[in-house]
Amino acid sequence: MSTTLVMRRMPEFELEAYDAAKGTYTTVSSEDLKGKWSVVCFYPADFTFVCPTEIAAMNASQDKLNELGVNVLPISGDTKFSHKRFAETEPLLKDLTLTMGADNTGNVARKFGVWIEQEGVALRGRFIIDPEGVVVAEETVADSVGRNVNELIRQIEAWQHAYATGEVCPANWRKGKKTLPVNTDIENMTGNVGSYVTIEDILA
Repeated sequence: MSTTLVMRRMPEFELEAYDAAKGTYTTVSSEDLKGKWSVVCFYPADFTFVCPTEIAAMNASQDKLNELGVNVLPISGDTKFSHKRFAETEPLLKDLTLTMGADNTGNVARKFGVWIEQEGVALRGRFIIDPEGVVVAEETVADSVGRNVNELIRQIEAWQHAYATGEVCPANWRKGKKTLPVNTDIENMTGNVGSYVTIEDILA
């Protein structure tokens, strides 16, 4: 496994893909993701169990992700043909509009450090990428537990707020909650964060 990609530029890649919104095959690349916030989301395989629940959750959250200006690209080691059949037959994906990347050689997952060579599948690796193409967050989990799309949205909102304001976001931050204005009051805040935000604020 490679070291973390956080604070590094995302790897360059190009993949065949299935565009579920149009029902057509296409290609997708790292260049397509630049200029907007993006999420590259690896999953182990089509026609499995947890994977369609994750894809369906992201798809159902498309309105919110679009509002935030976020591209979402799910990728597995299956072919584009498998993706098409998966989208057409799995009931959870009947309204799918995402484009699904086909990394059937595993080369892209290797670049992101989530490919399991002995199994020939990717781990559940999710990467948040800023408009400059820099990875700002990554989460990688084993295959038995799905990830939380609401937490993904929370993190994206926090990153966008931090980029826009120069403030930083404390633990559990959600839109509308207190931030830490290190851009304007760093001296007074140093060693005194509790005067700006309480544990009650954090856990509320």
